[in-house]
Amino acid sequence: MDKPVRRVAVFALLLFFGLMAQVNYVQGSQADNLRNDPNNTRKISDVFNNPRGQITAGGEVLVWSTPTGKDSPKYGRNYKDGKDFSPVTGYFNGGASKVELAYNSLLAGTDKRITHQRWFDQFIGKKPEGGNVDLSIDPKAQRTAYEQLKNGTSRRSGAAVVDIKTGAVKVLASNATFDPNEVAPQLGEKGGKRLNELDKAPGTIKPLIDNAMSQTFPPGSSFKIVVAALGMEELGLNEDSTVQSGQLRLPESGQLLPNSHDGGSCAGTASLKGAFAESCNTTFGKMALDLTIDKLSQGASRFGFGQSVQLEPQMKAAKSDVPIAITDLQTGKSIPTGKDGTARSGIGQENVRATPLQMAMVAEAVANGGKIMKPYVVQRATAKDQSEVYKANPQVFSQAMKSDTAHQLQDMMRAVVSEGTAKNLQGDDIAGKTGTAEQGDGNPNARWFVGFGPVDHPRYAFAVVSEGDGDGAHGAGPIAAAIMRAVMKK
Repeated sequence: MDKPVRRVAVFALLLFFGLMAQVNYVQGSQADNLRNDPNNTRKISDVFNNPRGQITAGGEVLVWSTPTGKDSPKYGRNYKDGKDFSPVTGYFNGGASKVELAYNSLLAGTDKRITHQRWFDQFIGKKPEGGNVDLSIDPKAQRTAYEQLKNGTSRRSGAAVVDIKTGAVKVLASNATFDPNEVAPQLGEKGGKRLNELDKAPGTIKPLIDNAMSQTFPPGSSFKIVVAALGMEELGLNEDSTVQSGQLRLPESGQLLPNSHDGGSCAGTASLKGAFAESCNTTFGKMALDLTIDKLSQGASRFGFGQSVQLEPQMKAAKSDVPIAITDLQTGKSIPTGKDGTARSGIGQENVRATPLQMAMVAEAVANGGKIMKPYVVQRATAKDQSEVYKANPQVFSQAMKSDTAHQLQDMMRAVVSEGTAKNLQGDDIAGKTGTAEQGDGNPNARWFVGFGPVDHPRYAFAVVSEGDGDGAHGAGPIAAAIMRAVMKK
């Protein structure tokens, strides 16, 4: 081969390899950037034209895609028992929520953990295949929870159950829910209109805002778990300490803080265990005053109060809070929590707010030697070929209290059922703390039962809230017992 021809051949080869490198760069390392570029007009249509992966739990397929037989959208989205599981799965219709949002790219097949394994498919233009997501949720217990919550009140209710050893969420249920099948992509404009109606639903119940992790309520006396823990660690108390349980006059207004009854352990003095079991407001109002609102708020932060706890990417719980001050909406001024407010905060009233998930984490600290594990709802994720691309890694969220404090509180929560305010739950193999919070303005009570099970060897922590007349022992306790029977039935 003469010299000029050889030069042309070498140059042509260099151009060819340069072109190959550019194609690999564009379709490989830059694929995600180009796909997500806001100027990419194919981005919107592609989400409907490729099948998303499945969402499963306990061996059941809960969410899957099927062909529509149409040009657009080519694939629809289907939800099994949508109302039961929507607080976890969320919805998908181009936009998304909950797990559908948190693992959107993996379900769509565009996640780098999948695309890096199938670079040749990308090179030849093969359509992405979505990965599958497996939840930590117990399907039978989740269904039980939804039915119990739905039948327990016409107002709002929610429940959360966590595995204390791992942080895996077993139940995250709400009666304020919706069916994601009603807003799925195959319904087109009708689905979009329905989503808008749900978003703007009038009244107290907001279907798109679940009551398990996205809505807060005054925790009432269930918050005494936190106050008792702080009293033991900051004020030197133990379960046998003698405490005042009689009349308490609030320091600013001079008004009396009432107990639900004035006999038994609430007659004047009692052991801390007895005052806890019978839920003497005066004991915990005084304890909060001794602690001060600053220490009460700071101490509660170890349990997760004051932050939006994240379960998965873009899946955060509403912030539970023990505020030291609130902002006046009319003037914009900060109003400190005074001493009267501090006493009421000690019994889970005033401006204290919590989600069921947060209160389940409080119970978890008691049941797990003071330790709270980071909550999560996704156990693992796999590519289409079943190769594992993600697996939950249990992590410690916080050490909320000392181990000895937790063990004493376990005894105190057992006493609530054996001799205190929740004697109606004897025989259900659960221990806990009742709560009945007044919500004012003619609204019904927020009724709570927060605890753990089994009684002697705790494995799960739970919290249930249900709005209605009456107290937590009867308005939330039986719901919690039914859910825990389903969780512990193995």
